[in-house]
Amino acid sequence: MRGFTPGEMRKLRSLNSPAKIQSFLDNIPYHLAGTAYSPRRVLAEKTAHCLEGAIFAAAALRVNGYPPLLLDFEAENDTDHVIAVFQEKGCWGAVAISNFAGLRYRAPVYRNLRELAMSYFDDYINLRRERTLRNYSQPVNLSRFDKLNWETREDDVWFIAEHLCDIPHTPLLTPAQARALTVVDKRALGAAKFGMREKK
Repeated sequence: MRGFTPGEMRKLRSLNSPAKIQSFLDNIPYHLAGTAYSPRRVLAEKTAHCLEGAIFAAAALRVNGYPPLLLDFEAENDTDHVIAVFQEKGCWGAVAISNFAGLRYRAPVYRNLRELAMSYFDDYINLRRERTLRNYSQPVNLSRFDKLNWETREDDVWFIAEHLCDIPHTPLLTPAQARALTVVDKRALGAAKFGMREKK
């Protein structure tokens, strides 16, 4: 792969399934800094937030034979979320890191991207207990950024985030459905916040 050291390649090749990539992300701390680390920086710093975790997962998937695909979620009254997506036997799954417990891995059992996106709907809530997920993108193949050395840059890769903001997104709900949503109960919020890292 472009620019990885032999040691970095050994680590990435050891993450030879989506589940192993997810385990790596689950075992590093989520951080709250305003950064956009490349996969190399995630390996060096051993921390990531959702954008960085998804970009790292896309690189690890690529090393192990999958295309490096990201999918972007847009939310209302909440932050957006980014996941790395993959296909096995024609079905979609996802690898992700999040400060909310339910917005991480998805097994490859979803027949299309809308099914996959909707699997995040009930877990995608804000601190006011509102369900906030509204739109999803089509997958973005990060090979389009190879000339910018997205996998191994030492500086931030904000150009990926900017691209995700600029591409079209598909609504998951009708306006009437969105207006009719109720808040989730306090137990659901408590479960979502399990292990959450908060600003001090």
